[in-house]
Amino acid sequence: MFKKIYILAMVVFIASCRAPMITSTGRFSDNTTQISEENFITKSSFRVGVLLPLSGDAAAVGQGLKNATMIALEDINNPNLILQFYDTRSTPEGARIAVENAINQRVKMIIGPLMSSEVEAISYQTRKHDIPVIAFSTNDAILQPQVYTIGLLIEEQVNRIISHAAQKGRSRFALLLPDNATGTAVAKSAVKAAKKYGGTVSKIAFYPPNTTDFSDIIRKISEYDSRPSSSNGEKSRGANFDAVIVPESGSRLKSATAMFGYYDVFYPDVMFLGTSVWENTNLNKETTLNKAVYPALSRSHSAYFNKKYQSMYGTYPSGIFALAYDAVALSSALAKRNPYNLDEAITSPDGFVGINGAFRFFANGKNQHSLDIMQITPSADVVVDSAPRKFVADPDTLDGIDAASLYDGNAPLILGKDPQEAETEIFGRPLRGYIEGNSIYQY
Repeated sequence: MFKKIYILAMVVFIASCRAPMITSTGRFSDNTTQISEENFITKSSFRVGVLLPLSGDAAAVGQGLKNATMIALEDINNPNLILQFYDTRSTPEGARIAVENAINQRVKMIIGPLMSSEVEAISYQTRKHDIPVIAFSTNDAILQPQVYTIGLLIEEQVNRIISHAAQKGRSRFALLLPDNATGTAVAKSAVKAAKKYGGTVSKIAFYPPNTTDFSDIIRKISEYDSRPSSSNGEKSRGANFDAVIVPESGSRLKSATAMFGYYDVFYPDVMFLGTSVWENTNLNKETTLNKAVYPALSRSHSAYFNKKYQSMYGTYPSGIFALAYDAVALSSALAKRNPYNLDEAITSPDGFVGINGAFRFFANGKNQHSLDIMQITPSADVVVDSAPRKFVADPDTLDGIDAASLYDGNAPLILGKDPQEAETEIFGRPLRGYIEGNSIYQY
């Protein structure tokens, strides 16, 4: 039923690449408290409220997102689509005022807000008025039916990269994580994904989020594991892992991976795995990271968007800006059909195609993107596992997997943090410890 929606954004995009710059007949209105009916040509117009932090602490990101929506509006050239912009002022209260104005001015859908606190602030009102939200926040705790995110979730990144590593024969995973919400989210996803693809997480090491000294924690994670590595009681040899996930970026990522090299942890004995934040760090000269891999949104058409954004606004766009383009492309697809049940259309299993490749939404608010696997080489980052161009009926997610039930015997070795506290955060309860001989050792 929704096959046409799936391909629409891609058709629009291809057309825009082949044609000269055009003047959009899509329309927009800046944040106001009064919008009269004469602002709109037909009552069938599909009005979308765009809630962005155009002032306050996050104004720079908000303006970049708005710029991306304007590029999309021009490319799409859909006279039935109206974007109405509202400033959230980078605060929950600003978001509440913005959504009240948007609802009063009869929007059918919301794009934004950016931050999870803003999304929380508007969710009650949008659900009360049956208005779907396509937010940018990647905090899955705020997602629910009718409150979706188009952002790239940690869970799908970890699922994709561990799936790729498993295909390459890796089965024993270590995690080097910041001791914060991001680290916990990576750990939760990794223990599920490892088991899903036939492996296990053997070590989880935490470090203070702002540290620049990784020497002690990486010495510990690289040491022999004194616990048994198999049911016959044999002791572990080497670092006891053949892949390690490091969801860090910038100078901290370089410092951490260099320290692994100091302790002789290299490819091919150990495959280094990252998340999409690696894309923002130049890693091609880092010897330890040669052949390392990370997931990234499909680059099949992003060069067009990046070039046009830079030409129009004089700066190179952040990766999140292209998601705003895709949100507008989605809005245009919905505006063409103007379906009676918006949520049914948004959660079409066929999904949609935009600048970042294929994507789709689920009823619980989460999403799935078609992700490339990038490999770091001395000359450039190259695609070694291309993003699928379309989705299968059965989504490849970690939903429904109970992490705690996966570790009735050997639990991961926890470093850098109280084991019971870490296990409770990751698994929902402290685990039994580990088995040595016929005894179960408690933490």
